[in-house]
Amino acid sequence: MSITVRSVQALEILDSRGRPTLATTVTTSKGASFRAGVPSGASTGSGEAVELRDRDPARYGGAGVLTATANVNGAINDALAGQEFSDLAQLDQTLIALDGTDNKSALGANAIIGVSMAAARAFAATADLALWQYLTPAGVTPALPAPHFNVVNGGAHAPNKLDFQEFMLAPLGLPSYAEAVRAGAEVYAALKARLGKAGHATGLGDEGGFAPDLDRPEEVLETIVAAITDAGYTPGTDGVAIALDPAASEFYRDGSYHVAGQTLSSDDMIGYYASVVAQFPIWSIEDGLAEDDDDGWVRLTQTLGAKIQLVGDDNFVTNPTIIAEAVRRGVANAALIKVNQIGTVTETLEALTVCRDAGYAAMISHRSGETEDSFIADLAVGSGCGQIKSGAPARGERVAKYNRLLEIAAQNPDLPYRR
Repeated sequence: MSITVRSVQALEILDSRGRPTLATTVTTSKGASFRAGVPSGASTGSGEAVELRDRDPARYGGAGVLTATANVNGAINDALAGQEFSDLAQLDQTLIALDGTDNKSALGANAIIGVSMAAARAFAATADLALWQYLTPAGVTPALPAPHFNVVNGGAHAPNKLDFQEFMLAPLGLPSYAEAVRAGAEVYAALKARLGKAGHATGLGDEGGFAPDLDRPEEVLETIVAAITDAGYTPGTDGVAIALDPAASEFYRDGSYHVAGQTLSSDDMIGYYASVVAQFPIWSIEDGLAEDDDDGWVRLTQTLGAKIQLVGDDNFVTNPTIIAEAVRRGVANAALIKVNQIGTVTETLEALTVCRDAGYAAMISHRSGETEDSFIADLAVGSGCGQIKSGAPARGERVAKYNRLLEIAAQNPDLPYRR
């Protein structure tokens, strides 16, 4: 069903880190308004669509988004207002053409994605569909995803010595989404108790995980395994497994990786991952190598791709063309999917299609800078991808996504739970 846009408006708001982002509203000719909050990343790939910042040192240290806001209220509103669109793809293509660059640097990906997300809600409501239903492609079975809870933060997400950015709980062995959420929350509580008993601070990083003053990834992994057991669950894929996002580009300098005081080559890093996978119940590693370590990624996939999930993020940036080339070269076996990384919902859905067609897994992801918007929860269900990460089971902007999924599960008891 088509919509006619009456107006498009944006407002500068704050994200979960206290940095500016956009809230965008699309109003249709029928007077209904649909809002979206735009996420923003801290650890970003160099190929991401451009997030437009004002660079005015007198406001928010240069991080203001008044220029992107003005682009929505001006050029984008002028182009869309009064226009009828048959579907979201047509509207998104209008935005892409209006920007006219390969990386959305003219209008800003943060301006464009906010309009695209809000418009998706408008199309869903016009069709009398839940957002997840509207986002389900033809031939795809929607499903509730296995949640991945970021319970220990390091790297760019926390002020500690940990080089690895995320240590996640993956309750893969639980029979339902609701039980998986319960397991994540219970292990999170057990982990807090164990860290506190050991004398570690239990303050939270950007994504709600704890930020203990630990140096070595193995120390964190040992503590998480103990917490899983403390909470009464079995460590591993038949209970609660572990997923890592080292965000290796952040500790890659001068052709080497710098982890816990060691300087490692690509092959050393691959050997390190093989060792920890053998020791701990790790089922997935995201951004295990730097985004431009192409040959290393091929060797990593050859070494561990048959054993665990290897997720491309900084090197894939939710770009359908880049993911297709990675498939051809044998890089990774899964892709992280972030709507603001590519800049429109339509292109995000295209990236998911590339993954499905290639037999690659996909994980829907939040960003370190979030709002209360739960769009990605519906996207995870509609895509049927079976995986989502939205941070710890703590902090309102993180649990908003998990709680939306609980709501979808309760309202749709026949939806399968894919894990």
